Amino acid sequence: MADAPNKITITICGDGGCGKSSITLRLVRSQWIHEYDPTIEDSYSVTRNVDGIPYFLAITDTAGQEEYRGLWAASNLKSDAFLLVYDITNASSLSALDYFMEMIDIEAEQRVEDNQRLLKELGSSAQGLEVGMPPPVKIIAGNKCDLKETRVVAAKEGLEYARKHGCGFMETSAREMVNIEETFALLVRRVVEARQQHYQKDVQATHLLQTAGSSPAKNPTATGQSKGAALKSTNKERSLFRSFCCGIFRGKERPSQGQEQTDAIKDSVSGHGASLNSTAPRLWRRLSCW
Repeated sequence: MADAPNKITITICGDGGCGKSSITLRLVRSQWIHEYDPTIEDSYSVTRNVDGIPYFLAITDTAGQEEYRGLWAASNLKSDAFLLVYDITNASSLSALDYFMEMIDIEAEQRVEDNQRLLKELGSSAQGLEVGMPPPVKIIAGNKCDLKETRVVAAKEGLEYARKHGCGFMETSAREMVNIEETFALLVRRVVEARQQHYQKDVQATHLLQTAGSSPAKNPTATGQSKGAALKSTNKERSLFRSFCCGIFRGKERPSQGQEQTDAIKDSVSGHGASLNSTAPRLWRRLSCW
């Protein structure tokens, strides 16, 4: 359950030197810092209006170095959202996201189990309560998109990685202030959607528990069918948690506007990113959540 309706916790993770702190400071203080100063862990807070509603963002900028990753896993997995950052001029920084992705996926599975246990323990008293935690929102950001001449990770490659792991995708530049505000606004919107989806399911699950508790047993066949239906429901919920990507579920038709953006980006990244280097910065501002 969230501490407050409009508070959102965001953890920024990724390999060292990919620009996590630069992104954070651009959002929080409108600062650009060129020098690389390795971070252990810094916390920031900022308020942003998204769709006319103020949100309090509690942001944790984490260490990318391997020696600090145990600390990361122990203290940051309960966040509402994760921004996974890689450097488009460093191919290994994209594969370095595998570790963080695995930890987040494990956390998502754990939330499913914890939510089911809480609903079972509370029973009918859970009615009207926001029980448990929604699935974590994940967005991948390919940072330093202004460095076109030294790019080694094509936008298409970053997009394919994001799709493979069920994440949203953006390309950003902390130095040029490209897609910084847009990325965090997108995180906020997807967290809001995740909460709505999750707590709506809580109400439905509580109603099912009440119905099951008040209905007399039918016969062995009916009981077996009921258990089968419950198992299918559980498996469905797990599937939804795993496939949840910024509020978008598998099988759900994308909005027409999003499809236009998708087509535009696909056209732009064809030819191994050749056209990316020749297009105006406008292209990067069109990169949206997938």
